[in-house]
Amino acid sequence: MMPPVARSRLLRLLQLAALGLTLGACSVIGIPDSPLNSLDPKGPFAERIDNLFWPVFWIATGVFVLVEGAVLVAAIVFRDRKDRKEPRQIHGNNKLEILWTVIPAAILASIAVPTFQAVFELTECGEGAYPVEIIGHQWWFEYRYPAESIETANVLVIPAGREVCASMTSEDVIHNYWVPALNGKRYLVPGQTTLLRLQADEPGVYWGQCAEFCGLSHSLMRAQVRAVTEAEFSDWVAAQQAPPATPAEGTPAGAGLEVFLNRGCTQCHNIDTINEIEQGAFNGPDLTHFMDRGVIAGAYKEYSVDNLKTWLANPPKEKPGSYMPNLGLTQQEIDDLAAFLETLT
Repeated sequence: MMPPVARSRLLRLLQLAALGLTLGACSVIGIPDSPLNSLDPKGPFAERIDNLFWPVFWIATGVFVLVEGAVLVAAIVFRDRKDRKEPRQIHGNNKLEILWTVIPAAILASIAVPTFQAVFELTECGEGAYPVEIIGHQWWFEYRYPAESIETANVLVIPAGREVCASMTSEDVIHNYWVPALNGKRYLVPGQTTLLRLQADEPGVYWGQCAEFCGLSHSLMRAQVRAVTEAEFSDWVAAQQAPPATPAEGTPAGAGLEVFLNRGCTQCHNIDTINEIEQGAFNGPDLTHFMDRGVIAGAYKEYSVDNLKTWLANPPKEKPGSYMPNLGLTQQEIDDLAAFLETLT
């Protein structure tokens, strides 16, 4: 019978294992139907990683089974028993030592060669890839399309079926851009540029996450990639290049524009044709086509008017450490500002 102390330790280990499995199964908090699943590739670069993962996984599984099986056999067959002679030692057997040195080396080589090939393939973008820029901020992602002079945030819109070459950097600390359905993780480092190849086979919405701890709201720093058809992408580009409509005076949206201009929003946020933040000022997300995104607060929350008003009322409460301060807006100002932001399509 197992001693009480050993039984207690075993119970604790089982509880920890159950807790780990439970936490590992958790989906993205606050965003329904958005698991970060690396085992369901939706593009050629994610498939390249997936095709490398499974052979390595099964090789590792085979090694684990053989090694653990050998340990169990040795522990059972050669266990110490009364009046049993010591088993014959094989130390110094050159043939065996060469054999169990060559076999692991061959296994490692069989893994290393395709791994290096995959790393080099995923490092350099293909010729003719569509260029975008990704800039990491605490705690949101900025996206720029240099060929079209478009700046946006939180949602990266790309044409499905076409390779996208993302040049990435950070404005503050190290971040890590990870959209598992489309590719692996890649660092965004201040003062450096890294490249990430992205391609979605089919139109759809693909969620991501900052995968490097970057401060209080690291876990709430989401990423979303929206892949659309070529025709829809052309329409999206045209819409992004068009100026937003100016709301009429005497309307809630018109009053909201005054709130935007006079209550501190313009210190960090730009809206084309309405204002432009000063060079070198703190850079918050560009709001020119805010309503196109469908998410708010660094893609942490899906857009709804209630979520927007809750966010405007007290951003640091909704996203700890947020650089967007609580401006002390009245409920009327919040309602008017939300009405104005809803016109930014």
